[in-house]
Amino acid sequence: MSTSTVIVTGMTCNHCVASVSEEIGAIPGVTSVDVDLATGRVVIGSTTDLDPRAVADAVEEAGYSVAG
Repeated sequence: MSTSTVIVTGMTCNHCVASVSEEIGAIPGVTSVDVDLATGRVVIGSTTDLDPRAVADAVEEAGYSVAG
């Protein structure tokens, strides 16, 4: 089990949270996605280490950006 944390910018509502959760959750190996709307912090649980580019691509597909 592996855990990754990213900061997502641009989220303003629960629909945003759902979109980000859905896109990241579709990455193979992801077992959990915990999004904090107030801080933009997203904690991702997975069976293996995730490719940071795959996470960024999923966030961008949802319409948002990964900070940093």
